[in-house]
Amino acid sequence: MRLIYEKRNHVAYLTLNRPEARNALDPELVVELVAAWEDYRDDAEMRCAIITGAGDQAFCAGADLGRLIPLFTGARKPETEADKAVMRDPEATGKALLRDIELHKPLVAAVNGHAIAGGMEMLYSADIRVAVEGARFGLQEVKWAIFPMMGSTVKLPKQLPYARAMEMLLTGELMDAEELCRLGFLNKMVPKGQEMEEAERYARLIADNGPLAVQAIKKAVLAAMGLPTKEGLKREAELGMPVFFTEDAKEGPRAFKEKRKPQYKGK
Repeated sequence: MRLIYEKRNHVAYLTLNRPEARNALDPELVVELVAAWEDYRDDAEMRCAIITGAGDQAFCAGADLGRLIPLFTGARKPETEADKAVMRDPEATGKALLRDIELHKPLVAAVNGHAIAGGMEMLYSADIRVAVEGARFGLQEVKWAIFPMMGSTVKLPKQLPYARAMEMLLTGELMDAEELCRLGFLNKMVPKGQEMEEAERYARLIADNGPLAVQAIKKAVLAAMGLPTKEGLKREAELGMPVFFTEDAKEGPRAFKEKRKPQYKGK
């Protein structure tokens, strides 16, 4: 099993499970990730997700240069069912790395080690990012004459200052967690072994909030990003107003007045 996928108390847990290969994406892991993201997206009981990696060396080293990339270049012919599935769906890897799938529910990343190439690119779609001290991040595709096509040229310059984004994209050099925390790409840097505890703290806070309000907020932020202010405000109103007419919107103020924890149903 390349991916461990679990659900507990409205939170979905995804663990990349190839520690011997630094959790690099091979065709089997791609297929399993796509299925898990789609399940999380469609399961009304799930309110937040946490993604992490197995082991203590790497979160994800990106695409497996021996198994996945050669499929795309034609250097390796499809052999397994997963190979064939990836080749049948040109967007499969993009879905696995959250480039080509709409995920309007929150995602917390517990970065347990180095996040390189596709591992770095997956983080663009994480709303909250916790990383261990000593973790390093980067896009080394240019070193191997490969284009970082999982959103890096579009999303990274929006999430880092332009010059630092271009430094990462064009040189292939790595940045450490401390620097990326200073630049605002990471929310927290914690000692090794504490990343899941901190990620779960964030996930619990989010999952305890009104799920429809949470999802509408994320939709509004993503929809308005890059739009002129007037158009962005219009989109915000379109997505935000319906939240006020939900059962949860009645339950929240009622619970506050009664001094109890709200019981949200996502309705």
